[in-house]
Amino acid sequence: MGFTLDFWDYITFVVLMLTVLSFLIILFWFAGLPGRIAIARKHPEAEAVKLMGWAGFITVLPWIQAFIWAFKPTDIVDIRRFPNEVAKATEEEIEDLKQNPGKL
Repeated sequence: MGFTLDFWDYITFVVLMLTVLSFLIILFWFAGLPGRIAIARKHPEAEAVKLMGWAGFITVLPWIQAFIWAFKPTDIVDIRRFPNEVAKATEEEIEDLKQNPGKL
């Protein structure tokens, strides 16, 4: 082509790669945000919020719904269980999600 690559061309390539990498890291951080919030708040449906956050990130609207769902008050008691059983089941699910962060 009639030109040679010099030092500044390689620096440009490195900066572009770092920019793309940082953009992807930020993108993945935002995609998992509703799930991390739900786990931190000990939400009873934390796994569903996490899955909806990851799956809905492409189309944005389900991600927003998962983000709102992560902040939803969780004072509702399921009448099919006693409250102690609900708390125990929620704690077990939260611990499982904390131990297996890659599990959806």
